[in-house]
Amino acid sequence: MFRLDELVERLGGELLGDPATAVRRVATLEQAGEGDLAFLANPKYQSHLAACGASAVILAPAARELTVLPRIVTADPYIYFARVAQLFNPPEAFVPGVHPAASVASPVPASVTVAAGASIDADVELGEHVVIGPGCRIGRGARIGAGSRLNANVTIYHDCVVGRDCIVHAGVVIGADGFGFARERDGSWVKIPQVGRVVIGDDVEIGANTTIDRGALDDTVIGDGVKLDNQIQIGHNVRIGERTAIAGCVGIAGSTTIGARCMIGGQAGIIGHLEIVDDVVVSAGTLVTKSIRRRGVYTANLPVQGHAEWVKNFAHLRHLDALVDRIRALEERKE
Repeated sequence: MFRLDELVERLGGELLGDPATAVRRVATLEQAGEGDLAFLANPKYQSHLAACGASAVILAPAARELTVLPRIVTADPYIYFARVAQLFNPPEAFVPGVHPAASVASPVPASVTVAAGASIDADVELGEHVVIGPGCRIGRGARIGAGSRLNANVTIYHDCVVGRDCIVHAGVVIGADGFGFARERDGSWVKIPQVGRVVIGDDVEIGANTTIDRGALDDTVIGDGVKLDNQIQIGHNVRIGERTAIAGCVGIAGSTTIGARCMIGGQAGIIGHLEIVDDVVVSAGTLVTKSIRRRGVYTANLPVQGHAEWVKNFAHLRHLDALVDRIRALEERKE
């Protein structure tokens, strides 16, 4: 539990109201009750403020007079909420040591935690305070930086690198073979050995069941501060710039480069061998089929509609090319 003046001392902001007001958790405006700290980040929800039962709220300067509740006024209420939530919910503390049911073939610093069922091959380098969760598999020659935490059943293939202070959620696979094959004339496939690595920077978070393929020749590279949601597929030799965020179920084909500070919406698809520059936003469900060379917001999808209406519209779409030809012919006659 924290007093409001303690929060402001730690995190800044302007305090209005009783500084001794105590809060124990963060909550939404609608659900907050006694002892809760609510926040208003989006003006469209300000109508909920009047009936809010929270002990205190976090507000932007423009909303400071909309309530008489004790309040913290800050330029970015959502970021402030996130930092308060971190104070109320610190990371789980782990007891260092190697569980007797783990298999470890490399030296392990005394500050490292290795849980039951984990398997660590030879020549693996683990930094201080690394946590290896139950059932994890760390391949030969892999490196994991200080403070990184692997949750249950993470697989890191040989020679791959995970930076410092990373969070890798359950079921993630880092460094499996990329989809590399050459085709014979008879249609059969010849596997191309994937000899690159996956190199992940510092402060990266990787969501559950995401897969990142190792490079075919060069490395697949994930930059510092990248945030990846669940069930993302990243192909071989992809490069993702620092602080880019990618939502769930995105597929990125091989050898595509994505710049820094990009945001990729859920279920977007990006084909291979493209370049996307810094500070690009790709909307959810968008299929990117060509390089994006200017920053901005890009969308290429259709809103949902009734099936019968969709069939009718698609029937017109099939004849679009012929319609264009007719219009051009009419324009030529006018001339």
